[in-house]
Amino acid sequence: MSEVFDCSDGAQLLQGTRLARQALSRGELIVIPTDTVYGVAADAFSPDAVQRLLDAKGRGRQSPPPVLIPNTGTLAALAAEATDALRSLADAFWPGPLTIITQANPALSWDLGETGGTVALRIPGNAFARELLQETGPLAVSSANLTGIPAAGTAAEAREMLGESIAVYLDGGETRGEASTIIDTTELASDGSGSVRILRAGAVTDADLQRVLPLAAILVGPAERELPTAQPAAEHVSETAPPVAGDTEAAQASD
Repeated sequence: MSEVFDCSDGAQLLQGTRLARQALSRGELIVIPTDTVYGVAADAFSPDAVQRLLDAKGRGRQSPPPVLIPNTGTLAALAAEATDALRSLADAFWPGPLTIITQANPALSWDLGETGGTVALRIPGNAFARELLQETGPLAVSSANLTGIPAAGTAAEAREMLGESIAVYLDGGETRGEASTIIDTTELASDGSGSVRILRAGAVTDADLQRVLPLAAILVGPAERELPTAQPAAEHVSETAPPVAGDTEAAQASD
């Protein structure tokens, strides 16, 4: 039987976070508030838990979930290379609504789905979510909804859709922030040249990105499908907001 905990109540907050950590350690799912919408969270390093997340939402492995992290130090551990350009993006926009797709550290033992060797990373702007991430480590987090239905802005909405597939619901009040901008940085050079591709428009604009990366070309929309890196990056895109024009396939994935 899943439980809902009101995080505005100190006693429920302590009990709820404790049970949430225990549930994650068993490979179960929890629902948490973020700065954009509510999210379904799983241990990013448990393939069974990640598959359980995809099953709960009615999605396949071709739509791998993004990974929420607690701090920029974790970026260096999860990315193949934490370049100066990536750190500039992180310093400028994290915590906040920017999801960065980059090449994953090949030494990692995880299975997020059909990622093509990439990973989508974000530090959420929600302080409660970051505190939980400090205790749990990286979490695979997808919007709390069934595929094709708008993402939940409250714990009650999430529970109505996901029910007993979730072990613990952490209720942090209503959250309906603007969706994160999702960018593909796999063609961004360490010195900030190359290109950044916006796969989903959101709170961070192309002008914002250009100010941080003046040497980069800021591209909008999906790359041609014949390019080998285009599809894996696009699969990380979320259903919680419209993708950029023309990115129909990417609308099926998650944030």
